[in-house]
Amino acid sequence: MALLRVLEILFFFYFASHIPITLFIDLQALLPEHVYPQPLKDLLSWYAEDFKDPMVLDPPVWFKSFIFCEGLLQLAFFPIAAYAFLKGGCKWIRTPAIIYSTHVATTLVPILAHILFYQFPLEPHPGPQTLQERWMLVSIYAPYLLVPVMLLLTMLFSSSYNHTPKTKKK
Repeated sequence: MALLRVLEILFFFYFASHIPITLFIDLQALLPEHVYPQPLKDLLSWYAEDFKDPMVLDPPVWFKSFIFCEGLLQLAFFPIAAYAFLKGGCKWIRTPAIIYSTHVATTLVPILAHILFYQFPLEPHPGPQTLQERWMLVSIYAPYLLVPVMLLLTMLFSSSYNHTPKTKKK
C-alpha cells in the first residue's frame, strides 16, 4: 500500500504540473501569438534553442494534432486526475486513467521515433543533430511516456484499482 501511495503522489504531481505546461507552453503551437506575453514566448524560444526542439516552434501538422488533443481532451482531465490521485484510492478514476494513459503513450511513440530518426534541418529552427542532442531531447519527452505507462500498469494490476466483485454462488 505504501508503494501505491507513492505512485498516487507521483501521478498527482504529473497531472498538476501538466496544467500550466499545457496552458503556457504547449498550446503556444496552436493559439495566436498575441495570446501569450513576451516572457512565455521567450521561455519557449529558450527551451527550443537550448534543447534543440524545433517541433515546439514550427510543429509539423501531425504534432499539432497531438497538441490539439492535449488542449481539447487531456487538459480537462488533468485537474480531475490530480484531485483523484491526491485524495488517493478513488476507484472511479480507473477507466478514464486507462483511456488517458493509452492515448498519451500511443502519441509518444511517433514523437520519440521522430526525435531519434528524423533528419532535422539546421534552419529555421535547428533540431538535434548528434546522438547526444537526440537523447537529451528524448529525456525531456520520456517522462510523458513512462508515467502514463506506469499509470496504465497501476490501473490494470493494482488490487486497489482493479477490484473485481465476487459473484455469488448458487
